[in-house]
Amino acid sequence: MILGVNIDHVATLRQARLGIEPEPVMAATLAILGGADGITVHLREDRRHINDRDLNLLREWTPVELNLEMAATKEMIAIAVKKQPDLVTIVPEKRAELTTEGGLAVQRNRLRLKEAVRRLKGAGLPVSLFINPDAGDIAASAEIGADMVEIHTGYFANSRGNSRDGELARVIRSVQQAVEAGLKANAGHGLNYVNVGMIAEIREVRGLYIGHSIVSRAVLVGMERAVREMKALMSRADGGKET
Repeated sequence: MILGVNIDHVATLRQARLGIEPEPVMAATLAILGGADGITVHLREDRRHINDRDLNLLREWTPVELNLEMAATKEMIAIAVKKQPDLVTIVPEKRAELTTEGGLAVQRNRLRLKEAVRRLKGAGLPVSLFINPDAGDIAASAEIGADMVEIHTGYFANSRGNSRDGELARVIRSVQQAVEAGLKANAGHGLNYVNVGMIAEIREVRGLYIGHSIVSRAVLVGMERAVREMKALMSRADGGKET
Protein backbone atom coordinates (compact mmCIF):
# COMPACT_ATOMS: atom_id res chain seq x y z
CA MET A 1 0.00 0.00 0.00
CA ILE A 2 1.55 3.29 -1.07
CA LEU A 3 1.34 6.68 0.63
CA GLY A 4 0.83 9.74 -1.54
CA VAL A 5 1.49 12.94 0.41
CA ASN A 6 -0.51 15.99 -0.62
CA ILE A 7 1.56 19.16 -0.15
CA ASP A 8 -1.15 21.70 -1.06
CA HIS A 9 -1.29 23.19 2.42
CA VAL A 10 2.42 23.91 2.47
CA ALA A 11 1.61 26.19 -0.45
CA THR A 12 -1.42 27.52 1.45
CA LEU A 13 0.90 28.67 4.23
CA ARG A 14 3.21 30.31 1.68
CA GLN A 15 0.30 32.13 0.05
CA ALA A 16 -0.84 33.52 3.41
CA ARG A 17 1.96 36.09 3.03
CA LEU A 18 2.31 35.84 -0.77
CA GLY A 19 5.98 35.17 -0.16
CA ILE A 20 8.48 32.47 -1.02
CA GLU A 21 8.33 30.28 2.08
CA PRO A 22 7.66 27.61 3.07
CA GLU A 23 8.79 26.05 -0.21
CA PRO A 24 6.43 23.26 -1.39
CA VAL A 25 9.17 21.63 -3.46
CA MET A 26 11.41 21.37 -0.39
CA ALA A 27 8.48 19.92 1.54
CA ALA A 28 8.10 17.28 -1.18
CA THR A 29 11.80 16.43 -0.86
CA LEU A 30 11.50 15.93 2.88
CA ALA A 31 8.30 13.91 2.47
CA ILE A 32 10.13 11.55 0.10
CA LEU A 33 13.01 11.24 2.58
CA GLY A 34 10.38 10.32 5.17
CA GLY A 35 9.13 7.48 2.96
CA ALA A 36 6.43 9.02 0.78
CA ASP A 37 5.76 6.88 -2.29
CA GLY A 38 4.16 9.77 -4.14
CA ILE A 39 3.53 13.51 -4.09
CA THR A 40 0.08 14.92 -4.78
CA VAL A 41 -0.78 18.49 -5.79
CA HIS A 42 -4.14 20.00 -6.67
CA LEU A 43 -3.75 22.70 -9.29
CA ARG A 44 -6.93 24.69 -8.80
CA GLU A 45 -8.35 27.04 -11.39
CA ASP A 46 -7.86 30.00 -9.03
CA ARG A 47 -4.30 28.85 -8.08
CA ARG A 48 -5.10 29.49 -4.42
CA HIS A 49 -2.19 27.35 -3.24
CA ILE A 50 -0.21 25.22 -5.71
CA ASN A 51 0.70 27.21 -8.82
CA ASP A 52 2.11 26.43 -12.26
CA ARG A 53 5.69 27.10 -11.16
CA ASP A 54 5.35 24.48 -8.38
CA LEU A 55 4.01 21.91 -10.83
CA ASN A 56 6.80 22.64 -13.31
CA LEU A 57 9.52 22.12 -10.71
CA LEU A 58 7.95 19.01 -9.26
CA ARG A 59 7.56 17.46 -12.69
CA GLU A 60 11.24 18.08 -13.43
CA TRP A 61 12.73 16.18 -10.53
CA THR A 62 10.15 14.20 -8.51
CA PRO A 63 11.48 10.62 -8.40
CA VAL A 64 8.22 9.12 -7.10
CA GLU A 65 4.64 9.15 -8.37
CA LEU A 66 3.47 12.69 -9.13
CA ASN A 67 -0.30 12.76 -8.82
CA LEU A 68 -2.02 15.82 -10.30
CA GLU A 69 -5.47 16.49 -8.89
CA MET A 70 -7.54 18.68 -11.20
CA ALA A 71 -10.99 19.58 -12.41
CA ALA A 72 -12.15 18.21 -15.75
CA THR A 73 -11.75 21.51 -17.61
CA LYS A 74 -10.14 22.23 -20.97
CA GLU A 75 -7.39 24.28 -19.32
CA MET A 76 -6.47 21.56 -16.82
CA ILE A 77 -6.60 18.77 -19.38
CA ALA A 78 -4.22 20.73 -21.60
CA ILE A 79 -1.83 21.27 -18.67
CA ALA A 80 -1.90 17.59 -17.75
CA VAL A 81 -1.24 16.51 -21.33
CA LYS A 82 1.72 18.89 -21.52
CA LYS A 83 3.24 18.17 -18.10
CA GLN A 84 2.68 14.40 -18.11
CA PRO A 85 2.25 13.62 -14.40
CA ASP A 86 2.41 9.98 -13.41
CA LEU A 87 -1.25 9.98 -12.43
CA VAL A 88 -4.17 12.35 -12.97
CA THR A 89 -6.96 12.36 -10.38
CA ILE A 90 -10.07 14.19 -11.51
CA VAL A 91 -11.81 15.89 -8.60
CA PRO A 92 -14.85 18.15 -8.23
CA GLU A 93 -14.01 21.79 -7.67
CA LYS A 94 -16.01 24.75 -6.35
CA ARG A 95 -14.60 28.26 -6.03
CA ALA A 96 -16.13 28.86 -2.56
CA GLU A 97 -15.13 25.57 -0.90
CA LEU A 98 -12.34 25.38 1.66
CA THR A 99 -11.46 21.88 0.55
CA THR A 100 -13.00 19.22 -1.68
CA GLU A 101 -16.46 18.60 -0.20
CA GLY A 102 -17.32 15.26 -1.77
CA GLY A 103 -16.75 12.94 -4.67
CA LEU A 104 -17.52 13.47 -8.32
CA ALA A 105 -21.12 13.01 -9.45
CA VAL A 106 -19.97 10.52 -12.05
CA GLN A 107 -23.39 9.34 -13.16
CA ARG A 108 -24.74 12.86 -13.61
CA ASN A 109 -21.63 14.07 -15.47
CA ARG A 110 -20.96 10.86 -17.37
CA LEU A 111 -20.49 12.36 -20.83
CA ARG A 112 -18.19 15.21 -19.77
CA LEU A 113 -16.05 12.93 -17.63
CA LYS A 114 -15.89 10.28 -20.33
CA GLU A 115 -14.49 12.83 -22.78
CA ALA A 116 -11.94 14.04 -20.21
CA VAL A 117 -10.83 10.47 -19.49
CA ARG A 118 -10.58 9.76 -23.22
CA ARG A 119 -8.34 12.77 -23.85
CA LEU A 120 -6.09 12.09 -20.88
CA LYS A 121 -5.69 8.39 -21.62
CA GLY A 122 -5.10 9.24 -25.26
CA ALA A 123 -2.06 11.19 -24.05
CA GLY A 124 -0.81 8.14 -22.16
CA LEU A 125 -1.92 9.29 -18.70
CA PRO A 126 -3.42 6.92 -16.10
CA VAL A 127 -6.67 8.40 -14.77
CA SER A 128 -8.28 8.13 -11.35
CA LEU A 129 -11.65 9.57 -10.32
CA PHE A 130 -12.27 10.87 -6.80
CA ILE A 131 -15.68 9.45 -5.95
CA ASN A 132 -18.05 8.87 -3.06
CA PRO A 133 -18.40 5.31 -1.73
CA ASP A 134 -21.33 4.68 -4.07
CA ALA A 135 -21.95 1.57 -6.18
CA GLY A 136 -23.49 3.54 -9.04
CA ASP A 137 -20.53 5.90 -9.32
CA ILE A 138 -18.11 2.96 -9.19
CA ALA A 139 -19.90 1.23 -12.06
CA ALA A 140 -20.01 4.47 -14.05
CA SER A 141 -16.28 5.07 -13.44
CA ALA A 142 -15.46 1.68 -14.94
CA GLU A 143 -17.85 2.26 -17.83
CA ILE A 144 -16.25 5.57 -18.89
CA GLY A 145 -12.77 4.07 -18.90
CA ALA A 146 -11.08 5.21 -15.68
CA ASP A 147 -8.10 3.15 -14.56
CA MET A 148 -8.76 3.60 -10.87
CA VAL A 149 -10.88 5.41 -8.31
CA GLU A 150 -10.06 7.16 -5.06
CA ILE A 151 -12.79 6.45 -2.54
CA HIS A 152 -13.74 9.54 -0.55
CA THR A 153 -13.16 8.74 3.13
CA GLY A 154 -14.33 12.10 4.47
CA TYR A 155 -17.72 10.80 5.62
CA PHE A 156 -15.95 8.05 7.56
CA ALA A 157 -13.41 10.48 9.01
CA ASN A 158 -16.09 12.89 10.21
CA SER A 159 -18.36 10.25 11.77
CA ARG A 160 -18.42 8.92 15.33
CA GLY A 161 -19.67 5.82 17.20
CA ASN A 162 -22.04 3.48 15.38
CA SER A 163 -22.18 5.90 12.48
CA ARG A 164 -18.43 5.43 11.95
CA ASP A 165 -18.86 1.65 11.77
CA GLY A 166 -21.44 2.13 9.03
CA GLU A 167 -19.25 4.55 7.08
CA LEU A 168 -16.26 2.21 7.38
CA ALA A 169 -18.39 -0.62 6.02
CA ARG A 170 -19.36 1.61 3.07
CA VAL A 171 -15.71 2.28 2.29
CA ILE A 172 -14.78 -1.41 2.53
CA ARG A 173 -17.70 -2.42 0.31
CA SER A 174 -16.86 0.28 -2.24
CA VAL A 175 -13.21 -0.76 -2.45
CA GLN A 176 -14.28 -4.34 -3.07
CA GLN A 177 -16.82 -3.26 -5.70
CA ALA A 178 -14.18 -1.19 -7.48
CA VAL A 179 -11.76 -4.11 -7.64
CA GLU A 180 -14.53 -6.40 -8.90
CA ALA A 181 -15.27 -3.84 -11.63
CA GLY A 182 -11.64 -4.01 -12.79
CA LEU A 183 -10.55 -0.74 -11.19
CA LYS A 184 -7.62 -0.11 -8.87
CA ALA A 185 -8.85 1.38 -5.60
CA ASN A 186 -7.26 4.21 -3.64
CA ALA A 187 -8.67 6.06 -0.63
CA GLY A 188 -8.29 9.49 0.87
CA HIS A 189 -9.68 12.64 2.50
CA GLY A 190 -9.80 13.36 6.21
CA LEU A 191 -7.43 10.55 7.15
CA ASN A 192 -5.20 11.27 10.14
CA TYR A 193 -2.96 9.63 12.74
CA VAL A 194 -5.98 8.34 14.70
CA ASN A 195 -8.17 6.83 11.99
CA VAL A 196 -5.72 5.78 9.24
CA GLY A 197 -5.24 2.28 10.63
CA MET A 198 -8.85 1.28 9.98
CA ILE A 199 -8.50 2.14 6.28
CA ALA A 200 -4.98 0.75 5.95
CA GLU A 201 -6.33 -2.64 7.06
CA ILE A 202 -8.34 -2.90 3.82
CA ARG A 203 -6.08 -5.20 1.82
CA GLU A 204 -7.43 -4.28 -1.60
CA VAL A 205 -6.51 -0.60 -1.26
CA ARG A 206 -3.69 0.34 -3.64
CA GLY A 207 -2.76 3.59 -1.91
CA LEU A 208 -3.75 6.23 0.62
CA TYR A 209 -3.61 9.92 -0.30
CA ILE A 210 -3.17 12.12 2.77
CA GLY A 211 -2.31 15.79 3.09
CA HIS A 212 -3.76 18.05 5.77
CA SER A 213 -3.01 15.88 8.80
CA ILE A 214 0.58 15.27 7.70
CA VAL A 215 1.25 18.94 6.96
CA SER A 216 -0.37 19.90 10.29
CA ARG A 217 1.88 17.51 12.17
CA ALA A 218 4.90 18.58 10.14
CA VAL A 219 4.45 22.14 11.42
CA LEU A 220 5.17 20.73 14.88
CA VAL A 221 7.64 17.89 14.31
CA GLY A 222 8.98 18.33 10.77
CA MET A 223 7.93 16.84 7.43
CA GLU A 224 10.28 13.86 7.36
CA ARG A 225 9.25 12.65 10.81
CA ALA A 226 5.55 13.29 10.14
CA VAL A 227 5.66 11.11 7.01
CA ARG A 228 7.66 8.37 8.75
CA GLU A 229 5.09 8.23 11.55
CA MET A 230 2.20 7.95 9.08
CA LYS A 231 3.99 5.21 7.12
CA ALA A 232 4.62 3.28 10.34
CA LEU A 233 0.92 3.38 11.27
CA MET A 234 -0.05 2.18 7.79
CA SER A 235 2.55 -0.59 7.90
CA ARG A 236 1.35 -1.90 11.24
CA ALA A 237 -2.27 -1.93 10.05
CA ASP A 238 -1.27 -3.59 6.80
CA GLY A 239 0.66 -6.32 8.64
CA GLY A 240 3.98 -5.24 7.17
CA LYS A 241 7.30 -4.13 8.51
CA GLU A 242 7.88 -0.61 9.75
CA THR A 243 10.32 1.40 7.66
